[in-house]
Amino acid sequence: MKTIGLIGGMSWESTAHYYRVLNQETAAIRGGLHSAPVIVHSLDFAPIAAMQSAGNWDGAGHVLAQAASGLQAAGAEVIGLATNTMHLVADAITSAIDVPFIHIADPTSDALLADGFDTVGLLGTRFTMEMGFYRDRLTERGLAAMIPDVDRTNLNAIIYEELCRGIVSETSRKTYVAAIERLAARGAQAVILGCTEIAMLIDDAVSPLPVYDTTDLHARALVAAALA
Repeated sequence: MKTIGLIGGMSWESTAHYYRVLNQETAAIRGGLHSAPVIVHSLDFAPIAAMQSAGNWDGAGHVLAQAASGLQAAGAEVIGLATNTMHLVADAITSAIDVPFIHIADPTSDALLADGFDTVGLLGTRFTMEMGFYRDRLTERGLAAMIPDVDRTNLNAIIYEELCRGIVSETSRKTYVAAIERLAARGAQAVILGCTEIAMLIDDAVSPLPVYDTTDLHARALVAAALA
């Protein structure tokens, strides 16, 4: 099995979930006491979040590209970025490495298409929802993605002010469920949890639509790539 390199810390809450799924999936496939060989570069999120707010994507891309290059130098043979939003700088990362980079939107798209969906709702940070980089990737793979028409600022705030700090609120859960209900009314067949923390709030038990957890799908795809 190849060594997985994971760029994490954005936030550490979801990175911890990645580590769990990487090892659970490896054990399920390989059996016995097998676990995943993983190198994690966990970044300090505060400077990255400040770059996001300032629109300094080139600066953020440079930091993440350096992290990816360091992981490759340390022995990583396949690399994943444990955050949806920062895939905005995926090109900067891939240009810095020679090993495969698994884009988070791809296994999510594959799962939705395999289940027969073509019109989906996308939830995430305001950057993921409003900037074209993520929806364009989904469109290229045959999916029509819609974002909430209201409450995007509130949904974004819940991520940064609560979920990234480990706070799970029933009030915030209801806010997300209401957003999903509105997406369903507009024709969404399923919903992408397009922020790696949203699964802390939403799952199939509470969602009006089938949910696709990018964290879980991405981690499983990294294991598949490492075993290929």
